[in-house]
Amino acid sequence: MTTAIPVEIKLHQVSRKLEIVFDDDQSFIYTAEFLRVYSQSAEVTGHAPGQEKLQLDKQDVAIEAISPVGNYAIRLHFDDGHDSGIYTWERLYDLGENYQACWVDYLRRLMRAGHSHPDLTRLKKEAGK
Repeated sequence: MTTAIPVEIKLHQVSRKLEIVFDDDQSFIYTAEFLRVYSQSAEVTGHAPGQEKLQLDKQDVAIEAISPVGNYAIRLHFDDGHDSGIYTWERLYDLGENYQACWVDYLRRLMRAGHSHPDLTRLKKEAGK
C-alpha cells in the first residue's frame, strides 16, 4: 500500500485541533490532547515494550508549532514542552482512521489506573453504567 501524503495541514489554535487532508481525499481532525497522548516519543512509549507511560492531565495542551521532518513526517511542539515525538504520514493516517477506537482505549486505560477525564463520564453513560 502506498502511504497517503498530506496536501493540507491546518492548525486550529482556538479549538486546539489539527486538521489534515490527504492526497486520497481523506481528511482527519485530531485534538491536541489526542496527538499528545499518542506521541511516539520514548517519553510516552518507553524504550521497550511494557515501559509505556500513561499521559495524564493533557486536556488543555495545545500545539504551539509544527516543524517538517524530511518529506515523511512532522514534529509537533506542544505548550507543555513536549516536542520529541515525530508523526509520520502513515502514523497520522492510521490514527485518523482509528481515532475513536484509540480514544476509547486511552480513556479505559485512564479509568483502570484510577484517573478521571471529562470524556470518561460520557463513555460510562454510553456503556450503560
